[in-house]
Amino acid sequence: MRTKLITFVTVFLAVFGLSGQELTLPQLSQYLADNPFVMSPSYAGIGDHVKIRINGLTQWVGIKDAPDTQSLAADMRIGEQSGLGAILYNDSNGETKQRGARVSFAHHLTLDRYDDEFLSFGLSYNFNQFRIDIENFDALDPSVTDDRATTNHNFDVGALYRKDKFYFSLNISNIINKNLANFNEIYEPNALRNYYAYTGYRYTKNKNSRLEIEPSIFFQLFESDGRSVTDLNVKFRWYDFEDYYYAGVTYRFLNDQIGDPLYVAPIIGLKKNNFYFGYSYQIILNEILGYSSGTHVITLGVDLFQGLSNCRCTY
Repeated sequence: MRTKLITFVTVFLAVFGLSGQELTLPQLSQYLADNPFVMSPSYAGIGDHVKIRINGLTQWVGIKDAPDTQSLAADMRIGEQSGLGAILYNDSNGETKQRGARVSFAHHLTLDRYDDEFLSFGLSYNFNQFRIDIENFDALDPSVTDDRATTNHNFDVGALYRKDKFYFSLNISNIINKNLANFNEIYEPNALRNYYAYTGYRYTKNKNSRLEIEPSIFFQLFESDGRSVTDLNVKFRWYDFEDYYYAGVTYRFLNDQIGDPLYVAPIIGLKKNNFYFGYSYQIILNEILGYSSGTHVITLGVDLFQGLSNCRCTY
């Protein structure tokens, strides 16, 4: 019985994963590993280093052909008020594969230098190649002889407001409708737009406190079918001069099922010199729980070439 159910889940991922990938980089908890640029182009160039982050995400460990994603992100300041960034990613979900790249530009304005009030705008160009690997389809349909693939070009826009230790980011991903010429127009969604909002506050008791508490909220809405998810997060940072260690938790749920979470994920990480490490273990709380040991998210990073800009908006 267990084998049959695992087989069923695998087929489910291969067939219905097509709409789940939606020609974009999957958004789980990667942004919480001091890596918000993967979520919004408006973060490109915030910081006085060249920031490089490598991320590996393995979902639903124990289930064959479950989603698996790798990404490489880098961003840097150019001049006093602008930033550039890029992301490369590879994602597989059963028999569906996608590879892509995102190139971003951001511009940062200082609204009030004494109150540390800043406004940033970002724009990304996205290139995505989506492919269905039919190597294992022969038993289902011998008439299928070639891989099916399509290439998608799109854009993201974002804005970020910061005042002291408060931040609010609003973003729209995949703003151009998809070309349905190679798809079934009855069942395939035309709009791939995703709407993101991310806000939080970094609280310290006083200037000399080594402990910082950062509650935050991430909201994502999919235009194609109206579904939406929310992350409730809290992080605790302990500072050791310029280094720090953090721990926290994130709670994700569908917005029509607040009391029935998709997962709860403890998160830990550190910054030591210019090296970053982050780890998240997502504890699945739905029907897959009996067949999967959870989802692992690992982030490694390094900051290079400090001092690219003296503008306070880099912090």
